[in-house]
Amino acid sequence: TERVWAPSRDGKRIPVSLVYRRDRFKRDGTAPLYIDGYGAYGMANDPYFSSNRVSLLDRGFVYAIGHIRGGGDLGKTWHDAGKMQHKQNTFSDFIAVGDFLKSEGYAHSNRLAIRGGSAGGLLLGAVVNQRPDLCRLVMNYVPFVDVINTMLDDTLPLTVGEYIEWGNPNIEEEYHWMQAYSPYDNLEAKDYPSTLVRTGFNDSQVMY
Repeated sequence: TERVWAPSRDGKRIPVSLVYRRDRFKRDGTAPLYIDGYGAYGMANDPYFSSNRVSLLDRGFVYAIGHIRGGGDLGKTWHDAGKMQHKQNTFSDFIAVGDFLKSEGYAHSNRLAIRGGSAGGLLLGAVVNQRPDLCRLVMNYVPFVDVINTMLDDTLPLTVGEYIEWGNPNIEEEYHWMQAYSPYDNLEAKDYPSTLVRTGFNDSQVMY
């Protein structure tokens, strides 16, 4: 296991947790890489043991967790620096993690997979809109990608309480914050990575 620090676009150093099999890994830019991200609500994305990951490690993967802004990994200021009008920092940090790990020889530039769910799905949607060349594969679980329409519907159970995380689109300035990155609203005709999206018809928090 390792802890490394990736420089983001504004100079912030982003902590990254890594795990790999020493007997299967060479830091020569040939390994497949799997990056997990979340970056919202002040929740820390803690490293923990998962038997599912062992299968990846046995196949030579490097498994990484990007402790990006918007999460609480480095305290309240880390959360504050990745929400509301500062939300772009979350996406820039994750992109920086991927670019850094490739540049440092932890991964092959064409063998990168990224994973997120719910608010982490928003992260991945924004990331691949901004940098579709970052990875080869996206695994997106119950992703929160229709930001504007969701936050305009105050009959949904989470909307009003989440104005303090994303902003209130009924306020013009805050609408423009969200519109700038909302994955659904920024889709374009371009080459996106292969993408798996999982959702649920009866999910009351993240509508399909």
